[in-house]
Amino acid sequence: MKSRPYRAQFIAYVLAMMADNIEHVISYWVVFQKFHSPALAGFAVLSHWLPFLFFSVAVGGLADRFDPRRIIQCGMLLFIVASAGWGVFFITDTLEMWHAMLLLVIHGCAGVLWQTPNQLLLYDIVGPADLPSAVRMNATARYLGILVGPAVGGVIMLALGSSHGIILNTVFYLPMLLWLFWAPTRSKDAAPRRIPVRGLADIVQTIRDIATRRVLTSMTLLAALTSFMIGNAYHAQMPGFAGDLGHGDPGVAYSVLLAADAAGALLAGIALEAWGRLKVTPRTAIVLAILWSLSLLAFASAGIYTLAIVLLFAAGFFELSFNTMAQTLVQINAPTDIRGRVVGLFNMAGLGMRAFSGITVGLLGAAIGIHWSLGLSAVALLAFLLVLHRRAAKHG
Repeated sequence: MKSRPYRAQFIAYVLAMMADNIEHVISYWVVFQKFHSPALAGFAVLSHWLPFLFFSVAVGGLADRFDPRRIIQCGMLLFIVASAGWGVFFITDTLEMWHAMLLLVIHGCAGVLWQTPNQLLLYDIVGPADLPSAVRMNATARYLGILVGPAVGGVIMLALGSSHGIILNTVFYLPMLLWLFWAPTRSKDAAPRRIPVRGLADIVQTIRDIATRRVLTSMTLLAALTSFMIGNAYHAQMPGFAGDLGHGDPGVAYSVLLAADAAGALLAGIALEAWGRLKVTPRTAIVLAILWSLSLLAFASAGIYTLAIVLLFAAGFFELSFNTMAQTLVQINAPTDIRGRVVGLFNMAGLGMRAFSGITVGLLGAAIGIHWSLGLSAVALLAFLLVLHRRAAKHG
């Protein structure tokens, strides 16, 4: 935080993440009330994360070759289009299911244009020495946005209603959009990156490039497993969990459950940054992921609202801890000339594979119930993580 460019980036990032989550809170709630469709909630997960699966490596390649700031700005513009689109349909009361699906896809495309280039920009701003701290702080900013988003979204809905509130939300994307015109980027004496972007061939080649690097492969595999089996699909199902727990007003219960998950992650960011003694290793990251899956298994089984809040708080704590550790290890160990592609591959695994959690937790939840689907997914993930931990221990 001593770096002025990083402070500016941090503030803009918090506001953009807050806007992202205000949109989620308002749109998910209105869509749930209008359609009452677990399948549409599952589609919300698919549409949000499939762009990361298909395009993360390609966007990383573009960020290797071109100015990452301009790519992020394209993402900010798409976020503004999505929020404004929701507002128009809410105001005119013409929202149909296909409208919701289209806006969810636009929102997902905006995210993929933001995340990988932003991670590369972060590396350029602070350098490798301060990168672990910067990654943790940015992850803390992400969860601060998740924590503040529901509260701000609730206030906006009470004051302006969902229609005008989500249009106002577009303003919160502007600081990031405008700051990027003056944001610093890689040094001018850095070697130009002119590797062409080749789509699927880039994914295959990047996998080959990291195949002999155990840290990169283990962390990418960790990201893929946690995202494929659970990801954040339970967030889209949170209105259903809130209703099943039956504690007072479902809308308030829904916001509190989301806030508990975010508050746990926020505490993790502050605690890890202040303590600074948790060794950044693949084995530590895997252990933290195991604790995360155990917390969600217990949450899926909980029938007491207060206990559910505590378990989600713990889940948020462990999720930020293992995700930031894995991301730091990937960025530090990625070869310089293909850093964008390697980070893109990690995001493809860690974010893109969340699309399939829309099946394991979302669509399966429509068939057997959201508690069973989350619980069974957590059990399967635990089995895979134990195998991954044994493999990491074997190789030291």
